[in-house]
Amino acid sequence: MVPINIIGGGIDGCELAWQLVNALIPVILYEMRPKKETFAHKTKHLAELVCSNSFRSNDHENNAVGLLHWEMKEANSLIIKTGYKHSVPAGGALAVDRERFAKEISETLENHPLVKIVREEITDLTRFKDKTVIVATGPLSSKNLIDDLASLTGQENLAFFDAIAPIVYADSVDMSKAWFQSRYDKGETEESRRAYLNCSLNKNEYYHFIDKLLEAEKTEFHDWEKNIPYFNGCLPIETMAERGIETLRFGPMKPIGLTNPHTPDSKPYAVVQLRHENNFGTLFNIVGFQTKMKHSAQIDVFKNIPALSNARFARLGGIHRNTFINSPKVLGENLQLKTKPNIYFAGQITGVEGYVESAAIGLIVGKLIANKTLGKKATPPPPTTAFGALYNHLLDETNSKTFQPMNINFGLFPPLSKTISGRRGRKIRYKAYTDRAKFDFTTWLINC
Repeated sequence: MVPINIIGGGIDGCELAWQLVNALIPVILYEMRPKKETFAHKTKHLAELVCSNSFRSNDHENNAVGLLHWEMKEANSLIIKTGYKHSVPAGGALAVDRERFAKEISETLENHPLVKIVREEITDLTRFKDKTVIVATGPLSSKNLIDDLASLTGQENLAFFDAIAPIVYADSVDMSKAWFQSRYDKGETEESRRAYLNCSLNKNEYYHFIDKLLEAEKTEFHDWEKNIPYFNGCLPIETMAERGIETLRFGPMKPIGLTNPHTPDSKPYAVVQLRHENNFGTLFNIVGFQTKMKHSAQIDVFKNIPALSNARFARLGGIHRNTFINSPKVLGENLQLKTKPNIYFAGQITGVEGYVESAAIGLIVGKLIANKTLGKKATPPPPTTAFGALYNHLLDETNSKTFQPMNINFGLFPPLSKTISGRRGRKIRYKAYTDRAKFDFTTWLINC
């Protein structure tokens, strides 16, 4: 059988390869690292996670992301299976030990008899002629490949900035001022209920922190980058602060559901949460603290958080340009180019946002191509499922003029047949969405 060509060894490309080889279809996986590095990756591993180690909520009954986890698990996802194996405490979320996660996925694919890995940058898709090739290069696609894609699609690629949160050494956090607690004590085990390390600020400390944040020296952008919008789900903290002095208290620094045992008689005015970065408990990721501040400024600003006054940083925050195509305008029903149907797309470059969503699109494309290759009907997942909701987002031509990356959320799903309203009805409504999705997804998977 002629191998399928996959460009990109991120989580989407790896998931795609896994789905194909499990259908006994050989693949050639092209990954430019380490021959050509990016400014964000640190290892040569496939499926290296760059911005965060979190796959977000794992609640498959009341949360759209958790539902997507469930669907991926049912579909034999390499990414989710390995993520569960190397999970670290994160309350109701699924977070992973990045090093072990990427190492195992690399070894799994490198040792698979139907996978050939080529460490080479692909800059010209015409070299594949009429052979099937899937572009799964993600947000850090090389400029040469992006230029080639722009000429092939006839459209300029849309882009936004994606920011990276800092990582702190656990032993440098002042535990006389910090405490372990998940918001509202969520979690089924004591470990889950203590998954986050919390650093509180009183009112004066919070306003002082905001002043320092707004005064800090920021990264300068090139002229061609200045008008590219941020994705709202990954706004730098200083950009949020510029929108209003209280904005962070309703975002990553919200104090609700948390009680500081060091000062039980007074509620925190703001709280910075840290999440496990590895299984050893030696590193913590500052949740939601993506930033475009210069490195020296970050250290000065973050040390105004009382519990982090002596913090040491394993990694400081950063920012990078993220690129994606206008999928509703240029892609057909199997996520291939309308003008070059042998060229498919998968992952974040299609216009989904988030690790799980990127891997999910890789999984969908893998199953669609597998069915087509094996002479079966390539039926996309129903729109009532998390997979189908993402798929429809990418192909909704009514959004082509305003297309932007999207996380999975219940707003992408078709409405329920029965209206369930009110605040108390929200949980019932979400459960109805997930029950419907699970039934429809299971049916689709059997047929697929």
